[in-house]
Amino acid sequence: MNKQLLMAINQICAERNLKPQVVIAAVEQALVSAYRRNFGSSGDVQARLDPETGDMRIYERYVVVTPDEIEDPKTQISPTDAAAIDPRHATVGDEVLIERTPNDFGRIAAQAAKQVILQRIREAERDAVYEDYVDREGELVQGTVRSIEHGTGNLVIALDGGRAEAVMHRPDQIPGERLRVNASVLAYMSEIVRGPRGPMIHLSRTHRNMLRRLLEKEVPEIKQGSVEIKAIAREPGSRSKVAVTATQSGVDPVGSCVGMRGVRIQNIVNELNGEKIDVIEWDADGERFVANALSPARVTDVLLFPELDRTAMVIVPDNQLSLAIGKEGQNARLVAKLTGWRIDIKSETEAVAEGMDELERQHVRMERRTREHAEDLLDAARRILEEETLPDLAAITPEIEEAAAADAFADALAQVTAPEVIPDLDSAILPEKPIPAMPEVDEIKAAEEAEARALAQKLSRAMAGVTDDEDTGFDADAFSRIFGGGAAEGGDEEEGEAADKKKKSRRKDRQMVYDEEAKRVVAVKRRKPTRGGRQFDAEDFESDL
Repeated sequence: MNKQLLMAINQICAERNLKPQVVIAAVEQALVSAYRRNFGSSGDVQARLDPETGDMRIYERYVVVTPDEIEDPKTQISPTDAAAIDPRHATVGDEVLIERTPNDFGRIAAQAAKQVILQRIREAERDAVYEDYVDREGELVQGTVRSIEHGTGNLVIALDGGRAEAVMHRPDQIPGERLRVNASVLAYMSEIVRGPRGPMIHLSRTHRNMLRRLLEKEVPEIKQGSVEIKAIAREPGSRSKVAVTATQSGVDPVGSCVGMRGVRIQNIVNELNGEKIDVIEWDADGERFVANALSPARVTDVLLFPELDRTAMVIVPDNQLSLAIGKEGQNARLVAKLTGWRIDIKSETEAVAEGMDELERQHVRMERRTREHAEDLLDAARRILEEETLPDLAAITPEIEEAAAADAFADALAQVTAPEVIPDLDSAILPEKPIPAMPEVDEIKAAEEAEARALAQKLSRAMAGVTDDEDTGFDADAFSRIFGGGAAEGGDEEEGEAADKKKKSRRKDRQMVYDEEAKRVVAVKRRKPTRGGRQFDAEDFESDL
């Protein structure tokens, strides 16, 4: 009997792919249930099965307490009685096991524990299946269609030769695809949960990550990491768009995914029942990314409006409008999912009719870039204010107030309150610093620093194209003294006077004109009077200022 039990346990472990410890624990639990059912014991019963000999024994566990503390004689014992049974565990607080194995327990246990053992083995088998498949969630699995539910159309799929069963619901099946019984199917394991009858495995062929796993399987560059998938937008059975980028120089991400003569992408198309796949190159610039995503349509211009619920206005040629929108708006929907922008597609004729011609689009883009630049400068100023000490803030605050008067900062600073930018220096407690040595050197350095700041401010205002009536003259002496570009000494005075006269005559031949395109004042050459009056050409412009 004992040897047959061990042989049965070993056979079950080999067939069900179970651990022997799990089966032995199930047998011991079944022996405890059989003992209580047949002999009516209400104490703490334990069963022990020797894995080498197969001997089965029943024990009752008692806790050693003082005679005055005994409340339940079925679970408690005095030190004197415990010493008579096991002298090593006769101290208060120890546990004593007393054997209660009946003489005919083998036959009773075999009859009463059969169903319990089978039930525990089934539970252990379910747990083993769950542990094996829970780590494979999010991967592709190969299975065979076992049956089709005619009412719902769900597929029951056997995995690993019938070791586990999975279900593929109707929405998870590719539209137009018909799978028959015993057909082999490749699917994406989307979810696995514990159920009352074992693990419930859900498969899908419409999940967008299935396309990702197929690309990783077919394209070695993606598996190696030289090509990265940035985004996927998919309408199963119809069309998909994949944005990829290269993480290593010299690698063509689109060509790697398509393969030579389209072999790689064609294998994926065949697996997805003819679903069309557009592979585009991802770009960090949102405008270029949206233009690439609208492939195969040609795009004239793209304008992004983050403040308008992340709307992207796309302008395409008149003959490309229907191609950009796609059949029933499919191309525009996929682009919106891929890029995360709301897509508003207009033809060139519609854009001009709404006042969005090329000049207006350039003006809008320039305003947006100016606003973004102003916001970046404000963020940089805030970081400086947070990092600098209070004495340094007193010197920085006038510069921020003066920069706020510029046109480039007016719109951005209108929404920023003064307490956020300029701290209250009156209420601040300035830390005392020791007076450094050599005050004359410090005064000279402070004067040079102030002069350099003023000069840098004039240069920045001149480069920014300030056209107000303020004095923006250039101090040549200060420039040469600070930047080391001093004039040559010891020159001839006559040569200097001749150079001044030539310079004055050159200035008389020039005229100051405001350039609308460059947004600044430039000097142009005067032309000789003609019958039509004074004129000047575009090629005569010289950026002297």
